[in-house]
Formats: sequence, structure tokens, C-alpha cells
Amino acid sequence: MAQCVQSVQEFVQDSFVPMVAVLCSEEAERVTRKNNLNFAELLRPFCRLTSEGHMRDPNNQVQVVKNLRIFVNNVVTSPNRPPTALSHAQSKILNEVVLSCQPQEGVVNNVVTAGDYDLNFSATTPWFETYRENFLQSMPASDHEFLNHYLACLLVVSSTEAVPVEQFLKLSQEQHRIQHSGEYTNPKWFIPNTLKYYVLLHDMSEGDEQRADAVYEDMKQRYGSQGCYLLKMNTRSFSAEGDEQIPDPWSQYLQRNILHTQVRTADTLGDVTHTVNSSAVENNISAAEVDNGVSGSLESHPLQLDITSSSGSLHTLGAVKTELKKGARDPESLAGGAGSHGACLTLNDHDHIRQFIQEFTFRGLLPHIEKNIRQLNDQVKTLILKIWEMPPKHFCSCPEYPKTMTSSWYPPEAPELQIRKMADLCFLVQHYELAYSCYHTAKKDFLSDQAMLYAAGALEMAAVSAFLQAGAPRPYPAHYMDTAIQTYRDVCKNMVLAERCVLLNAEILKSQGKYSDAATLLIKMTSEDSDLRSALLLEQAAHCFINMRNPMVRKFAFHMILAGHRFSKAGQRRHALRCYCQAMQVYKERSWSLAEDHINFTIGRQSFTLRQPEKAVIAFRQILTNDSRQTATQQSAFLREYLYVYKVTTFTPDGLSLPQLPLPCIHCSATRVYFGHERRLAEGEKQAATHVSLDQEYDQDSADMWCHLEEQLVAAANRGIVPVNFQPTQCCLNSQTDNQRHPLAVVEEPIIVEVTFRNPLKVSLALSNLSLLWRFTADDAPPSKEKMTNELAITNEEILALGVGVYSGFFVLCCHINIHSVDLLLPTGQQTFDVMVVHGKQDLMIQGPRLNQTKEDKMTVRHGHDQRLNFIVTSPMPLMEIFFLQFPTALLCGEIRKAYVEFCNVSSVALCGLRVVSTHPDFFSFGSQATTPLTPVSPTSAENNSAYKTLATPPQSGSAAFEMLVSAEDFSQPSGVIDIPIDGSTLQPGESTQLPLWLRGPDQEGVHEINFLFYYESTGKGNKISHRVLRHTVFICASRSLSVQASACRSCVPPHHSLGDKGGGGTLIFIDVENINMSEAGMREFHIVQVSSSSQHWRLHKCINPAKDKDCKLTSRERAKLCFRATRCKPQKGTPYRINKPYLSALFQYMIISSSTPCGDFFFRGCQTSESQRLDAPSSRTSCSSKSQSCVSTEDRSSDITNIVRKCNELDLNIIVIWKAYVVEDNKQLILEGQLHVALQTIGKEASSLTPREMVLLKFKSQLPPPVILPSAELSQLVKTSLHYPETYTHPFVQDSLCVVPVTLTLSNCSLAQVDVIIDLRHKGTSPETLEVHSSFTWVGQTQYKLQLKPQEVLCLTLQACFLQAGVYNLNTPRVFAKPAEQGAMCETSQQTASPSLIFINNA
Repeated sequence: MAQCVQSVQEFVQDSFVPMVAVLCSEEAERVTRKNNLNFAELLRPFCRLTSEGHMRDPNNQVQVVKNLRIFVNNVVTSPNRPPTALSHAQSKILNEVVLSCQPQEGVVNNVVTAGDYDLNFSATTPWFETYRENFLQSMPASDHEFLNHYLACLLVVSSTEAVPVEQFLKLSQEQHRIQHSGEYTNPKWFIPNTLKYYVLLHDMSEGDEQRADAVYEDMKQRYGSQGCYLLKMNTRSFSAEGDEQIPDPWSQYLQRNILHTQVRTADTLGDVTHTVNSSAVENNISAAEVDNGVSGSLESHPLQLDITSSSGSLHTLGAVKTELKKGARDPESLAGGAGSHGACLTLNDHDHIRQFIQEFTFRGLLPHIEKNIRQLNDQVKTLILKIWEMPPKHFCSCPEYPKTMTSSWYPPEAPELQIRKMADLCFLVQHYELAYSCYHTAKKDFLSDQAMLYAAGALEMAAVSAFLQAGAPRPYPAHYMDTAIQTYRDVCKNMVLAERCVLLNAEILKSQGKYSDAATLLIKMTSEDSDLRSALLLEQAAHCFINMRNPMVRKFAFHMILAGHRFSKAGQRRHALRCYCQAMQVYKERSWSLAEDHINFTIGRQSFTLRQPEKAVIAFRQILTNDSRQTATQQSAFLREYLYVYKVTTFTPDGLSLPQLPLPCIHCSATRVYFGHERRLAEGEKQAATHVSLDQEYDQDSADMWCHLEEQLVAAANRGIVPVNFQPTQCCLNSQTDNQRHPLAVVEEPIIVEVTFRNPLKVSLALSNLSLLWRFTADDAPPSKEKMTNELAITNEEILALGVGVYSGFFVLCCHINIHSVDLLLPTGQQTFDVMVVHGKQDLMIQGPRLNQTKEDKMTVRHGHDQRLNFIVTSPMPLMEIFFLQFPTALLCGEIRKAYVEFCNVSSVALCGLRVVSTHPDFFSFGSQATTPLTPVSPTSAENNSAYKTLATPPQSGSAAFEMLVSAEDFSQPSGVIDIPIDGSTLQPGESTQLPLWLRGPDQEGVHEINFLFYYESTGKGNKISHRVLRHTVFICASRSLSVQASACRSCVPPHHSLGDKGGGGTLIFIDVENINMSEAGMREFHIVQVSSSSQHWRLHKCINPAKDKDCKLTSRERAKLCFRATRCKPQKGTPYRINKPYLSALFQYMIISSSTPCGDFFFRGCQTSESQRLDAPSSRTSCSSKSQSCVSTEDRSSDITNIVRKCNELDLNIIVIWKAYVVEDNKQLILEGQLHVALQTIGKEASSLTPREMVLLKFKSQLPPPVILPSAELSQLVKTSLHYPETYTHPFVQDSLCVVPVTLTLSNCSLAQVDVIIDLRHKGTSPETLEVHSSFTWVGQTQYKLQLKPQEVLCLTLQACFLQAGVYNLNTPRVFAKPAEQGAMCETSQQTASPSLIFINNA
């Protein structure tokens, strides 16, 4: 149960107090009416004694009475009704009592934490305490108990009476008649000899005080000093009312008194006149009336009913009815205000009244009760003795009592009733031990007589007495209460007494911490006969569940729902709403969707009925926005209810302050904002740049790539430095972009906002008049009001045609920056289109990303700012559009194609600084003025529609190589950013220009994504936007063309035998060209048009193919082999590139200028790309080197050897193979042309035009760096060897058995360092090649030599070979070992030998 203001002891004591009746004369009533009070109301605030009283029990023991309260009431004569159930009037009054007591606004509620629930609710329920108090006080007196019977009667007469004593006599006779005549069954009196206490009321403002004192002295002579009292009052005049503020202690009791008096009056009139306007339904009660604590039906004079009740003892019931009607109609009776009570009383008068109550209680009431307890005790003892002295025959003739006696059967003088009467008296004066003994004795007698009503009452009070005993000598007999409740409810059918018993027992169990038993008891008491009682008890049961040691949260919520339902049935809508709201805290966001829908729907209806439209709209909105599992029919009903409430409560005449709409749901985080014009589609042959559009999905890797490209452009525009305040351009903002800064928009350029709607219901929705709401603030102006536009409004017909009402689907709205409102239409029928339209708005509340940087951010949930909708409008900027003409989608590998690019300035601002960067810089070229050929271009270039620039070829040029010196800086830029060569470097507003663009197919087959980023600036300075970019993405499908593989090897011919060699050693270049095209679309025939070389140190001397045909034609899968001699060139200043053409096809009568655009562009860019890839590899390897000293020395030594070997075998020769292909498509012959590049870097290593795909291997970190192992293939090429001898030698073996032949061994140092050489002639060949020939010869003379060769030195050594017989011999058996001279600790490495050297020995 909820917490109460009173303790359980105080509550039980105040439930049963001594009852005192009041009879007043008319004059005395007039005196008290000056204070807008009757005499009983005058005494009520002072009826609790502040001092202790004493009395003696039958054993002459002093009994202390503490905190005693008496109840004073006017005598009302009415027919008594059996208290089996509450009357209609009583139920109405209790309903009004609960209705008038509501939770106070602004009161801080308790927060109960149970598990992961944090419940906020009021721990006290004052409406339940008020109901309980009024219920207990409104219970009529019963014959089976005497607790509600009057113990005394106050006879009040004014001192202004002519003969006050005669008036006392009349009142005494009236009291005697009411009690003993038998005409009235109500009120009931405790004992026949009722205490009569005579009170003389003296008005200090009117009467004579001396006369009053004289009358009082006469009264003391007549009635004794303990039986009368002189009460002086009204010492304050009306004129002094405004001078001094006197407290009003009567206000809290008057309303309660009115209600109880109304019940008694209504019962008196036989329900003919209901003093409470029960027809005033709660729905018509305003909030102000409820806040005042009184409903409109109770706004009447506070003394109206008490006047009739006080005069009811002296007048007829007809006068009561007439007075009641008159008071109800007379507005003057309503003049008494809440602040006018006790207007003629001073604080001294308050003390006089308080003293009077104390004198009456201590000198009159308590002695009277003490005397009656003694008398009853003596009577009981006498009766018990008589019963024991009776002969046994009287016990056999005991009368048969009826079974299950529930009504009054015992005569008043029955000993059982005397015991019960004595027990009630003891209980009222707090003598609980004697009371328990008497109740226990009476209980046995009643049970033996089967008087169940009497037995249940004795059990109830016995349990209460046992609980209230000081020191708790015995445990609380809860089973007594259970038996009493069951008897009241099931046997006696008396729900009123059962309810009283439940209220007492539940409070006692709560005080003992037995919340589970109390909840069970309260739940059992619920029934269908009283919704109000069931609601209050279910609410208290819910509080029991939440107050347990282990709170049962879900049971609390469930019983709150039940209580709210019963409150609603009882007409207590405010309490029902409160219960549902408290239960909602448990079910909210716990996946109890159906329960949430029910609670929200009920809260919405109750709130709307109680004129709380805002709460109703919020509740109905929760039903619609949550993911409901209701059926479509139920959802439609919910939606209709919401739309009706929404339309009624949110009407705004001005139409500016739009209310919030819950549907359709907006996925705010998915909102995207696009800055700039939408991309124009292709126009004829023109293909517009793709740039950024809302159709593209956001990819983080792609965004990083674009950011990297933009950084390159910005760095190139700022002398290689990226500014500190650089921010990448974001044309489309979404949830994944960086939205912490305000985006920049350009004036007069559109802004597109994409909003995603979702319909969570199974009911179709129609949207119309969709627009966006925006707010603009100037630089030097305060924020303006919301303005609305309808530039792009979607009509109802268009929406319905598009099918916007989607079944639980998504709808994306893309509109320009016109942020406005939404009309929501709900179809109400299938056959006829009847719609309900509401007008409102939905805010785009975008939550930023969660912060996770600092410790505070990690400990709490904080979100950053998302500024994607808060942009800054800047000054005009240039806007460029780019179109591509004749741009292919498929190319052969290495194919050269010429396209055109058109740049258009569509803004009113001139642009400059046009640049471009790409992820594939070797894919395209704009050319430059520096690469224009110096010689005139042949006319055949234009006739053949060739992308190359050609020259007429003289007939003798086929045998000589054409050579040209060029610089690589003329073709490429180190940063990768290319300046676009437009005239004047500026594009004026509205101007457009068209430039050629050469394309080259990628070397690797497949689909390639190629990205371009164009950069341009405004000619004006000082703008917030420094530059703008334009993106373009193309996909090129590359198919196979030719495969070129090249290799280099050292020539075996001695340098001095090489023709045309001016010093350096010769090298042979072998080029294999294969047609690997597998397309079946048409027959393809490739022609090798030209072979060019480019190098800073080497050149191709001439083609040494033995074939005489100068035209190399390749069909499918054919292969051609070209052989060239390469020679080293003399070094030139600045080391320019030598480009020569050692091979020209005889089929074509022109020569392609390899040193101009586009051939030179693609070649040098390809070289730059491959060089950057080659430089990245060593950097990645060296980053994992060890830090130890020994490892550093080892690496230094190995790096020296590697450099020596690398320089020895370094070649650095680039081959350019230019080809043409003939393709037949649609009966037309097309000529395709292209070029392939092969970079020969090292002698002995094969290079290919096809880039091999690298396989990524797992790398594991080793503990120690692996030892450096030098490749033997590189060290074996330090020295080149050759043998010179006669091929045929004739010798007469008959004459001389030994044949000695002189052989010259030539050693050539190929490195730039000194080399130590060891020659060993003792080696015998074991290879299969040497075993095929005779090996029975030997070297004679010195068999081992140690020499040292200087850099690039050539040394000849004379040897002698001795043969024993004729035959074919291989002379290539000497083994040559070499090592760098500076590497002392290193072993010599065996050098490579040439092919077998055969000599023919003939016998003469």
C-alpha cells in the first residue's frame, strides 16, 4: 500500500472514537450562525485532546488515555438501513470525495529504481485516505456492535433565553423521546442512561455576562459542576473583521461534514431529493474546479444541510425538505465564503472552546464511561454466577438459535451483548487488553450460538485490540481477520463491513512489512458491485507490489492498468489517466507493443475527454510512430481517432504555427543535401560529366580517393603546399560525411534536399502539398520568422498517381529548398473516396555523431553537431559544365583514340586555373605546345584520320635509325596535375571551348574505373569558396591486343670486332610480339608499324633480323621475333632522352613522330607511373629493417655489392612498339592504332608489356632479420669470357701423338669496379652438352691464374690445349671466378660461360 500521513495506530484509533450527540435550541443556533457554523461544526477542530486523561478499570488500575479524539455530531433522526451495502447517495458522495482529491501539481514524486526500471510516481495516495476516512465515518450504526452509538448528548441553550432552565428541560425531554419512544431507529445510543451535559452558550457581544453567570450558578446547583459548562464566545465584532487575520481551522472539516450530512438527509428523504447533483459528469468539470478541490455540484452554502439536520430534531420532515429546496435555490445561501468561518471568534474564544472540550471529556465523558464499565463488569459477573447456579435441567432446554444468524436476534439485556458492549467501551478508552479479553469471550459465545454476524464483529475487533496492545504480549491474529472478512462477505453478504475489515487488516499487514499478503487481501476484495472500491483497492495492491523488498515492477504496472480501467468505469477519468501514465513507465520501450498501444490509446482518449488535447495528441502519436503489430483494421481505427483529435485540437486560424505530424515517419539521419545544379543528360553525341548526384551511393573509400585528388590539385595551385584551412569539397551531404562545419552554398544556385519517408502502418497514406520550411538570416540582421513557399508543391492527384500511399514502404521526396508542410490524407472507404485531411509539419531533427574523444565523452552519451541543413550562402562563383565527344567505352590494350572535351562556363563569373588530375594519369593526354614537332607534318596523317603525327619517310630511311633528343619534362609533370591548355587561361561567362583529348587503352585487360577531377577558380579573390571541382568517372573495357616481351643479353662478339662500335660493349635485344586478341566480333590483323627506343644511355643500333621482309603482319595467335643490337651512347649534357626508330614497316610510307603528342605523352607518363611503383617497393622493404649495429653493417656491405652488380647489369632501355589493326565491323573496315611499352631495366631479365598481377602473401614478423643472400645470377656477370681459336686443326697423330693448339682467352670486366679473377683450367665439364663430345684433352702449361682487372678492362690470356686423338672437342671448360676487389672476406663467384666452343681435330 501507499504511504499514509497517519501511522497505523493513529488510523485505527481514529476509526473508532466516542460519539457525542448535540441538541441546540433555536436561540443557541442563532448565536453560532454568526460564525457560519453550527454548534457541532464549531467544536469539530478542537475535538482532539492534547493532554492525557486517566481512569480506573474494574480492577481499580489507573488507565492512561492518550491522544483521545471524540466525534461531535448533530442529532439526525432517519430510518435505519441495514449496512449490507452502500446506498446510492453514499456511493455518489464517496465518488465526489475521490474526485475532489487530485494529485497536486508540481509535487516532486518519488523515484523508485528496480532493476533497469526508474519509476516516477507519487508514494502517497491522499484520495485513498480521504475515501477511507469518509467511508468509515459514513458507516451507519449497527445492532451487532456499539462503536458507532452515541455515548453522550450535549444540550446547548443560549444565555439570552428568557428561562434557560426550561429550554434545558425541553431539550432533555426531546432527547429522551428520541432514544426511548421507539419512533426512531436512528440515531442509536450506547446505553439507556445516556450522559446529558448541559452547555450554556453566552454571546459576549449581546448578552448580559452577569446574568449568564447567575444562570450558570443555578445550573451547577441543579446538574452538578461536572454536568454543565458556561461557554463564552463571539467576543469579536464584525467591524474588527478586517483588522486581524484569525486562522480558519474549520475549512478542512466542513466539506467532509457536508458530504456526510447530505448522505443522512438523502436517506431521510428516501432518495426523493438528492442534495448532490449526481448528473454532473466528470467530463463537464473544468480543471479549475478540480484544482479547487470541489466540483461544481458541491458549490453550496456549507451550513445548508447542517441547518436542516439540526432543526430536524425539532421540526417535521416536510420542513426539512422545504428548507433543503429553498437553500438549493436561494443564492444568498451561497454567500458564505471559505474565509468567513469563525468571524466573531478570537484566539481566546478558540482557547475557551478547547477548554470546554477538555472539561467535558475529563470531567464528564471519561467518568461516565468508567462508571458504565464497572456496572457492565458487575452485571457480567452476576450473570455468569447465576448461570453456574442454575440447575442442570435448564441447560437441556436451551432455545434453538437459527443457523447463520446475521441479524439482531439477541435481546438488549443478553449477557453476550453486555460483554460486547463492555469490550467496545474498553476499546474506545484505549484499554485494549481488557477489550481483547471481552472480545475473545464474546467471540466464543457468538460462535457457539452460530450468530455469524456478531462473531465476525468480535473476531475483527479482537484482532485489532491484539494489534494495539502496548508491548505486543501476543502476535497479531491475522486469521481472525481472514475469518471475519470471509464471514462478512460470503455468509452475511455485507460488503460494507467486509470492506472496513479489509481496510484495517491491509494497513496492519503493511505496517508489518507483509506486502504480499496485503496485496492478496486487497485483490480478493475487488468485485463488480463497486468500481470505485475495486479501483482504489487495486491501486493499493499495485503499491504493495512496488514496495516489497524485491519490487515486482510488472505486477505493479498490471494492477495499475486494472485500477485505471475500474477508475474509468467509475467515472474517475483523472485517476484513470494517472494510473495508465504510471503503468506506461514499465511497458514503454520494452517490446510490449500491444500493451503500449492499449495504454497509449486509453491515455489519448482520457486526455481528450479531460480537455488535455496536447497529452492526447502525444499519446496517439506514440501508437502511430511505434512499430505496431496491430492488424490493419485496428491501426486504421487508431489513425482515425488520432486524426479526429488532431484536427479538433490543433486548428490555427493564421496558418503559420503548424503543429507536428507523426506520420509518415521521417528517417532524419538519411536526409541528404545536394548543392548545385542537377547533372544534365547527354545531348546528342555529347556526354556530360558524371559529377555527383543523388543517385550515387556514398562510399568511404571513394570519398577518400576524391579527397586525395583534390589535395593534389590544391597543392599544385598553391606552389606545392596544402593550406591549413583546406576542407574537401562535399557536394552531397549525408549521414556518413563530415557535417560538423557549416556547408557553403552559392547564391542563385539550387539546393536539393532528399527526405526519406516511411509508413510504419499497414494503412495507406496519401501525402499532398509537400514542401520544405526554411529560415534565412542575413549577415547583419536578427533571425527572421518562418516563411513558407509553394514553388514545388506536389498535388493530390500527382501523389495518388505515383502511389505514395505505400503499404509499410518507403517514399523519397526530392525537392528544391522549399521546406514547408505536409497534408496527410487517410482514405476512409474502398468504394467511395472519403478522406480526412490534416495539415501540419515535421521537423528535421538530425542528431550528430556520438562523441568519443575525451573521457567524459566515453563515460556519457554526447553527440556532436550536424550542420548539413545549416548552410552559409556565399557570393557568386563560377560554374563549369564539361561534355565529352567521341569518348569510347571499349578500347584495345594500348589503343590510341582521339576524343574531344568541351568546357562551358554557365555562370556569370569568369573562371581560370583550369586543371585536372586522375587516378590513371597514363590514360589520357591534352598535349602541349612544347611537344609540337619541328618538322612539317605529312598530309597522310589527316587523310588516314590517325591520332599520331607523321612525317614522310625517304626510301633510304629504312636502313638508318632516325634519332631525336627530347626532355621528359616536356611531356609530364611530377605532381600528376595537368594544366589544361585553354586560350588565355580564362573562360569568360557563357563562353565554351573545345579541346582534343587523346586516350590510350590500359595495358591490363578488364573493366577499369577511371576518375577525373577538374579544378577551376574564380578570377575574383576573397571568396569564402576558394575553388570548385567537377568529378567525372568513366568505365573502360579493355580487351587484348598484342603482347610484347623483350629481353637483353650480352653479345659474345669481342668489342673490337663489333662494327660501328666506338668503345662500349654490345648488347642484343630480342623482341617477341604475339597477337593475343581472342575476339570473335571480326577478323583482326595487326601490323607492326614502327619500333622506337628511348633511353638516356642506350640506343637501338639497327635491326639484324635475317628476314628480308620489312612488313611484320600478325594474325590471331601469331608471333614475330625482332632482334636489335643496342649500343651505349656517349653521355650528353642534361642527359636527354634519345628517341630513334630502328624499325619502320615497308607497308607504310610515313614515319610516326614518337617524340610528339600523343606518342611521347603516353610513353613518358607510363614510364613515370612504373617508376613510382618501382620506387615504392624498396621503401616498403627498408621500413622493416633492424636497429642493431651488426645488421646495419651487414646491410651497408650488401648495398655496396648490390650497387656494383646493379650498375654492371643496368640497361635502362625503353621499347615503343607502334601497331595498327584492321577490324571488320558491319561490313566496314576500321583501322585501329596503338602503342605498347616495354622497359628493359636489367640484362638477362625479360620484360613484358603486360603488367603481371601481384599475389599478396602473408607476411610474418621475424624475431631476427634474415641474413642477406646476394643473388648468384647477378654476381656471375661481373666478367665476360670468350675463347678465340681455329675452328679446324689438322695434325699428324702418327708422327706426333700430342697435338698442341694455341687458344686465346679474352676477359672483359663489365663492372665499374676492380675485380679479382681466378682462372682454373683443371675443371672437367660434366654437363650433358660436354659429355656428347670428346673430352679427352687437357690444358698444358700453367693451370691456374690469379688476376685483377681494372674497371671495364679487357685482358687476353694465351693458353695451350693438348689433344691425343682426332675428334670434336669442347674447349669451354675453364672455370672463371670473380669478386669485387674491395670485398676481401667474400668468396669468388663462378662466372657465366658462353655456349660450347667446338674445335675439329683432323688426322693428317
